[in-house]
Amino acid sequence: MTAIESPCILVCSIDMKTGYCFGCGRTRDEISAWLDMTPDKRRAVMAELPARLETVERRPRRETRRTRMARERGEAL
Repeated sequence: MTAIESPCILVCSIDMKTGYCFGCGRTRDEISAWLDMTPDKRRAVMAELPARLETVERRPRRETRRTRMARERGEAL
């Protein structure tokens, strides 16, 4: 069995404006169909990803425990 190349970087969150994942740039439909796509189709999608990621307005930033606690106490970091 051969490995299937994937652009996933485990930052799985969809930008509501563009419909692209913040991490990889794929749409929900592309993510769910990825394993069923032909290698040529996957390569075609992957070729589009850098341009798509440029259109995502912001990348999600996870709030750390430290920043959450500081925010709750009203402290500035």
